[in-house]
Amino acid sequence: MTKSTGLLASQLIKLKNLQLTGKLVSEELMLGIHASKRSGIGVEFEQYRHYEPGDDPKRIDWKLFARTDKHLIRESSTESDKQVRFVLDLSGSMNYSENGVSRLQYAQILLASLSYLSYIQNDQISLYTLKNSAIQTISATGAVSSGKQAFQKILVGLEKTVAEGPWRLSDESGVGIRFPELQSKKKEQLVFVSDFLQAQNEWLDLIRSLASAHREIVVFQILGDQEMDFNLDGFYRFKDLETGKEIELDAGSVREKFRESADLYLQQLKEALQIPHVQLIRTRMSDPIGKVLKTFLTKRKG
Repeated sequence: MTKSTGLLASQLIKLKNLQLTGKLVSEELMLGIHASKRSGIGVEFEQYRHYEPGDDPKRIDWKLFARTDKHLIRESSTESDKQVRFVLDLSGSMNYSENGVSRLQYAQILLASLSYLSYIQNDQISLYTLKNSAIQTISATGAVSSGKQAFQKILVGLEKTVAEGPWRLSDESGVGIRFPELQSKKKEQLVFVSDFLQAQNEWLDLIRSLASAHREIVVFQILGDQEMDFNLDGFYRFKDLETGKEIELDAGSVREKFRESADLYLQQLKEALQIPHVQLIRTRMSDPIGKVLKTFLTKRKG
């Protein structure tokens, strides 16, 4: 694993530059992935390789040379016209934090890295958020939905995101959420980033309604170590980040019940998402983002 794929979110946050962190994770990641078709977030990107005598100097990635001092050639079969839509959960539970890193910050870096991978493949990219029982368009597909401008729009949108309140599948009128701009029959990919914690089956219902033969869905579920392991001892005040309700409990007295309930939910969710065209990537906030992406891209090779 390269140095950057081992960087923790807490280290990347200190850079205070979402574009730099996304490029840092993505470019070093791609250097470590061997040649393979469909290895990227979209399609067609294969690998970087060292310049060899006889290669056209125009194929050298000079921007990457400026950062690595290496003459590297980016190999790809054809440029992609695939649509990649990123969807970020902005419900209040995304403000959950551990070791100085919030779930939202982790998600922002993850999406910046994924967006950069799509950008270098010339994919059409767009960003949406789930907030206040509605899907909000931050950066839509359209005339300029690929290239540097589209990438920059997504970064600006990510930097302005604020998580708050509950998220439900239906609004107060009972009308189900309608995802915009999904009429196209071209191959596309929906990438959800969330804790995927639900009161009922709102997440599952949404995913099931969107999955189809021409629409691949990838779900990155971001969880904290304590959410999965619950190793707390003593009395704590627990707060529901979506409703604001608080309760004081002896952590030790509820530990086993919490672990059993969490394990059961996560296992049932994993089984429920074993449907065609849906992939679940479960990650902890303590996992290096480069490692998470490497696991994801490696699976896509298959």
